[in-house]
Amino acid sequence: MPTIANAYIANSATSALQPGLIERSDPGEFDIRIAIKFCGICHSDIHTARGDWANVNFPIVVGHEISGIVEAVGAKVTRHAVGDRVGVGCFVDSCRNCVNCLAGEEQHCLSGSTSTYNSVGRDGRSTAGGYSNSIVVDENYVLRIPEGISLEAAAPLLCAGITMYSPLRNWGAGPGKRVAIIGMGGLGHMGVKIATALGAQVTVLSQSLRKQEDALRFGAAACHATSDPATFARHKGYFDLIINTVSADIDIDQYLSLLALNGTLVIVGLPSKPLTQRAWSLASFRRNLAGSKMGGIRQTQEMLDFCAAHGLGAEVEVIPASEIDEAFDRVIDSAVRYRFVIDAATF
Repeated sequence: MPTIANAYIANSATSALQPGLIERSDPGEFDIRIAIKFCGICHSDIHTARGDWANVNFPIVVGHEISGIVEAVGAKVTRHAVGDRVGVGCFVDSCRNCVNCLAGEEQHCLSGSTSTYNSVGRDGRSTAGGYSNSIVVDENYVLRIPEGISLEAAAPLLCAGITMYSPLRNWGAGPGKRVAIIGMGGLGHMGVKIATALGAQVTVLSQSLRKQEDALRFGAAACHATSDPATFARHKGYFDLIINTVSADIDIDQYLSLLALNGTLVIVGLPSKPLTQRAWSLASFRRNLAGSKMGGIRQTQEMLDFCAAHGLGAEVEVIPASEIDEAFDRVIDSAVRYRFVIDAATF
């Protein structure tokens, strides 16, 4: 028999989120039921709940930065036990058989991974996310949260953390590498922390210097204002790796000019308009323009272990569920330092 969970539900693109009840299936043989403790607010939640993206199936429960405690397990579960500290990120299933899934890159499943919300599971039911006090997930898509990270600081790592860790690792950030992070929001602040812990020399490129003190505290060597033309003149051909975390439309050619020989600009923020850049910006200095999303399950666990070993966690503001819509507005206005996390006890 399904169980009933408390949740905050977006019934339409124009309505405020409302408290309500949703059904969660009982754990199957390989499933675990998680008592959610915290869920981070990602910009993707806002785009979905407010209908900014196409093909949103209302009513919907969003949220894919989930941390909690295992409260029940299926008969054949071996990876997790009741009482374990666990997390769930952006997807909860994949085909498991394609070349990408077999390589541990389930986020790039050729059949399409099953998103934590606004997707359809193997049971034919729509998936519902972490703005709830309970969720049931196959054990293969659940992460272990090490004791070195609090559950509230760990929740945003399941999206923001891995979204930054993945390109930093995949493009070789480390000692001797000059890395720039564009933007100092929920993604960017984790990028600074992780890149610094990897041993890279980190620079923050932000519209203004109002977060400079935080950037330096998180480990950045420097912070420069992109509103100042001198920033681009002084750093031409300087960086080995630039990661763009902002969703705003920016002058890609201007940022490509900051790359050294064979340098790469990686896009993780998702602007609303198509990207444009001159071919010469890439041909010059053999520069590369790439994109990245979250990592697979294997790399996400690696990221959590890395963050625990280096004492890293997200900078969070914990809020009750009743303040979600206000938090959405503050995220849009960049008025949070640096990630809202919902206390699931208030659902």
